[in-house]
Amino acid sequence: MRRLAAVAAVALGGACGGRPSEAQRFDAAQAMSWVRFQVAAGPRVPGMPGHKVVADWLVKELRARADSVVVQAFTHVTVSGDTLRLENILARFRPADPNRILYVTHWDTRPVAERDPDSTKRNQPIPGANDGGSGTAMLLEVADVLKKTPPGVGVDLLFVDGEDYGSFETDSLKDVLIGARYFAQHLPPGYHPLFAVLWDMIGGKDQQIYEEGYSLDRAPEVVERVWSTAEDLHLGAMFRPVNGGYIVDDHVPLLEAGIRAIDVIGYENYKQWHHTLEDTPDKMSETSLGDVGRLALALLH
Repeated sequence: MRRLAAVAAVALGGACGGRPSEAQRFDAAQAMSWVRFQVAAGPRVPGMPGHKVVADWLVKELRARADSVVVQAFTHVTVSGDTLRLENILARFRPADPNRILYVTHWDTRPVAERDPDSTKRNQPIPGANDGGSGTAMLLEVADVLKKTPPGVGVDLLFVDGEDYGSFETDSLKDVLIGARYFAQHLPPGYHPLFAVLWDMIGGKDQQIYEEGYSLDRAPEVVERVWSTAEDLHLGAMFRPVNGGYIVDDHVPLLEAGIRAIDVIGYENYKQWHHTLEDTPDKMSETSLGDVGRLALALLH
């Protein structure tokens, strides 16, 4: 494991250069405005109008920033027999560079608010400000920075669809993590990123982000890199070096495909709003979103 970490460190050290410059400042206010845009577009549930609006918007915005954009359009048949039309969106910087870093988020939202305290509202789709909206907005702002100041390493920003459609309580998990599983099964030829980070629910107020169990078990050197960089940025109060338990999330299919992926998820301080109709922008913090965005940029250097 130490040898793998050393190889990754050497590759990154040769490819990335120093810390971000002043030109690479993360615009947290802009990122928060993109959270509000997504929520205003409506639920990003496959088959609903907001899903198409945000998909088209993301592709347009990313094509204005990235060197190339790949849309993986595919269908998924659910356990109940419904056919979902889904889109993974992959924005690539320096696509020919063999040294690559992969960032992942999901852009869809959950069709039911099964944890809402009002039982009469539990069949309604969630707004998904933090759960779906925060990671999407953060990576779009990362793309904006990389357009202005190109990275010294290949960077892939993957926005997966169908993460939150079905049930996480069943053994099969057939109707969740759909886009991540599809990507893991249809990787670009010879694709071996140095590491991958999933960013999920990273805009909560006063959030504390704990190390995740599958990440610690299967990519501990990536966890160490992220948490030590957070400490360098004086974000130790947010990024706590404590095992927060195992979370089934989009990093799991990537790990199963041999990608050294970890989950950065701000669940603990946001769980009262998670999968409820109260997952709205007013529950979020521009400061939190900005701090995680600065970390994401720092990891590329």
